Amino acid sequence: MYYFPEQPPYLLLAVGLFIAVTSGFGLTGTLKVIVQKWSKDSTEKSEPSFYSRQLLVPFLGITFGITLFLYSGLAIFGFPSLLALGVGLPLGLLTCLLLWLQLSSMLSFAKNNGMQALDLDS
Repeated sequence: MYYFPEQPPYLLLAVGLFIAVTSGFGLTGTLKVIVQKWSKDSTEKSEPSFYSRQLLVPFLGITFGITLFLYSGLAIFGFPSLLALGVGLPLGLLTCLLLWLQLSSMLSFAKNNGMQALDLDS
């Protein structure tokens, strides 16, 4: 027996993608401002947690958008709602948690060693 929802959540898929993309643009802008501030105030050693708080809101938007997108995509392909949520939520949260840890380690590395240390061409 197959399960087909009466109305696949195409709108939720589009909303999740929109939230993730717009929050990604917000995160990009915030990162640019932080890096420009570092180049201006190179002598000042500020707390990395201050930058983490600035980046947290757009990153939570990305996390919510990706999770909603995954849930909707699985529901469109015929997964029951509870199973789609059970797969999409942990997958989205785990992926975003790992990305957050990588981003924070890269920011602290760039803050301590300079942005030139991240250059892969040299």
